[in-house]
Amino acid sequence: MADEQLYLRSKAIIEPLVDRFFAWPYTIAPVQAAMNLAFLQVPLLESYLQSPQVHVAASNNPELRGGYFINIPEERADEVRDLLATIKRDRADMLRFAHAIAAGQEILRANATGFDLTPLYPKLPTELAGLVELAYDTDNQAQMRFLEPVVYKSDVYQEQRQSVQLSLETGIERPFILSTPRLPSPDVLELQIPFRHEGLAELFKSRVHPTTLAHLRDALGLDDAQTAQLRTLLTDKPSLSEDRHIESGGRIRYFGHACLVLQTPEAAIVTDPFISADSDKTDRYTLDDLPDYIDLVLITHGHQDHIVLETLLQLRGRLGAIVVPRSSRGNLADPSMALMLRNQGFTVIEVDDFDEVPFPGGKITATPFLGEHCDLDIRAKSTYWAELAGKKVFIGADSSGIEPALYRYMTDHLGRADIAFLGMECDGAPLTWLYQALLTIPVTKKMSNSRKLSGSNAEQAAAIMTELGAKEAYVYAMGEEDWLGHVMATTYTEDTYQIKQIEEFLTWCKERDIPAGHLFKQQEWRW
Repeated sequence: MADEQLYLRSKAIIEPLVDRFFAWPYTIAPVQAAMNLAFLQVPLLESYLQSPQVHVAASNNPELRGGYFINIPEERADEVRDLLATIKRDRADMLRFAHAIAAGQEILRANATGFDLTPLYPKLPTELAGLVELAYDTDNQAQMRFLEPVVYKSDVYQEQRQSVQLSLETGIERPFILSTPRLPSPDVLELQIPFRHEGLAELFKSRVHPTTLAHLRDALGLDDAQTAQLRTLLTDKPSLSEDRHIESGGRIRYFGHACLVLQTPEAAIVTDPFISADSDKTDRYTLDDLPDYIDLVLITHGHQDHIVLETLLQLRGRLGAIVVPRSSRGNLADPSMALMLRNQGFTVIEVDDFDEVPFPGGKITATPFLGEHCDLDIRAKSTYWAELAGKKVFIGADSSGIEPALYRYMTDHLGRADIAFLGMECDGAPLTWLYQALLTIPVTKKMSNSRKLSGSNAEQAAAIMTELGAKEAYVYAMGEEDWLGHVMATTYTEDTYQIKQIEEFLTWCKERDIPAGHLFKQQEWRW
């Protein structure tokens, strides 16, 4: 019936794709996307086509979990070959831009000796014209600063690269997805639409507010076959949890990884949303447990497990604004999250350290974030203090305690925290695992391994707690939940260094009568 009132099924998921690769900030923001396409994804596709069986075998080797291999059966290699040919043809401007960046950096290294940089502009590749500024720092080290808002208006940013796949959560952990393009599948609805498409907001609002199939067909621009496939994602009954709102006091729910939902009767705040859609499971909170309206989403930093388009796109129709840390404006390793998200249709508030963002009955204060970025000059990272219902909550994400004195300045300004959430992935991936495509000068393996994506160890976490004076401490953001595997590919045992460090920190807390815990899957605090 054309006017039948329908809801989106609780198990419906979206996979946002860029040239069929899973979308994350460095494949969406145009400068970084060009570099990753040219120096990571194209070589990866070429490597797979030379030896598909090697890639498949490596993808299924537990010891190589999270490695950059393509997990596509050899019998579908022709589809991969077609994808590569399409990229080389249709993304030629992006590929030339990436190679121009590498050439431009080499020109600076050879010619920028502390004298006037003006004569170097004509020597730069034409692809960079009007998109970069040359500048020295105060140590006379030259750099290219990208005019990022201008790049979004250029041919380098190609929105037609974007598409989405809609399907139902199967309950089976998805394989590591950052290196494997998603090919078409009979049970997946393919939509060649950009992430900012208003039809997606209409679709995901129907988790909360019923709509009709005819309305969604028009909103998404579907044909008959797509409409029939969409109908399988809809139901006539909502599946929202009855206790998704509260009537008094305050509540924090841990939804897994770095996702917290902080609530009062007046407001709801969500941090780093990465949320399971598997509503059949009883060991977790899912998308069904979210409040109908979310005032603010807080993003701590731009890594793929903290700014998760797969979840964010499902919130766009019921979200006030996303709060993101301010970038350094034009640094190759530090794209603007605000620009990226605004170009995907979100309302964004960009903050510096100690900026305040009010919400009904409380406020958020952005605070500094140290470490975890391999010593690169990345400034788009923030921890947060949330004040609500009489409590102060420190949201630390993957920030490290490498300089405890910083946290003293926080407490001098904001007072002592009641609850602290800390990340202790203290032996993270090396520099090249995430940033290889952006490095225009090769680094040695030894150098890469010395610069890791690491949060606090036990000593650093204890130092943070000492300075914060927090009454409770909880370790989160460890990547252990099974619905994160396709992005995190994290494996721990009881003897793993990170787990031993968490145990040492929890012992430190116990000796000081500080309630503490190692969070996993779900937990709730009420007051």
